[in-house]
Amino acid sequence: MNPHSLPHGAVLRPARPGDEAGLLDCIHQLAAYERERDAVRNTTEMIADTFFGPDPKAFAHVVERDGLIVGIAVWFLTYSTWTGTHGIWLEDLFVCESERGRGFGTALIASLAALCRERGYARLEWTVLDWNAPSIAFYRSLGAAPMDEWTTQRLAGDELAALSTALRRRAGTQP
Repeated sequence: MNPHSLPHGAVLRPARPGDEAGLLDCIHQLAAYERERDAVRNTTEMIADTFFGPDPKAFAHVVERDGLIVGIAVWFLTYSTWTGTHGIWLEDLFVCESERGRGFGTALIASLAALCRERGYARLEWTVLDWNAPSIAFYRSLGAAPMDEWTTQRLAGDELAALSTALRRRAGTQP
């Protein structure tokens, strides 16, 4: 993806080394918006490794304005066994509150939709918190449809460790 000029002197582009602090700042702002201010454990070093290391596992597009990152779309690849193609999972979409209403969120999602089309990917998917009415309305305005029959499942923390330990014990690789 080449950089694209946006209104208000902003530029949409892929994230690059040197963007770590701006990405992390947006992540912290998103966590505060989602009422999880203390949940972020990410660091600029972790971001550098994840996004720009020798084997990147996640990617980001950013909106930069006046030298600051004011919007992010963090994503990674998925795979559909039914379609036999990859897709994009949008992990986080965030535009700084002072920059909202300028089309930056739409531009970020549109850039991912374009990437899907260019690469022949079948899907662009994400989740949204049930209480986040402004975001839900925004996504509906783009034509996104809820997947009401699907419920996200998660293993984390102690439950993740317990299941992993149980599997290793069954396999005889741990006492």
